[in-house]
Amino acid sequence: MKRGDLYRVRRPKTPDNDPRAYRVYVVVSRQVLIDSRHATVICAPVYSRHDGLSTQVAVGVDEGLKHDSSIHCDNLVSLPKTVLTNYIGQLPEASLEKLDQALKIALELA
Repeated sequence: MKRGDLYRVRRPKTPDNDPRAYRVYVVVSRQVLIDSRHATVICAPVYSRHDGLSTQVAVGVDEGLKHDSSIHCDNLVSLPKTVLTNYIGQLPEASLEKLDQALKIALELA
């Protein structure tokens, strides 16, 4: 598992009570945490809508998705590593840089 990996998760239990049976998530935790014995990692959900916010990163077919979507960095969740088993793909370096910027904005670090 690496930072920037996309996984399809079945019926995630999140605070927003997501009605979908599946949701794609991107791992955003730092690699040292991912590699540790810690049981969870921080992930950002992928939605099919894109509102044009600076905290959203466009992704699509090139990353292994079925259609154009966006990563929503304002909706971060902690997920158990054990549910991240259905690997979809990896963000390219350019998208990882955009993700970093969107996370900085979402967390007011920029």
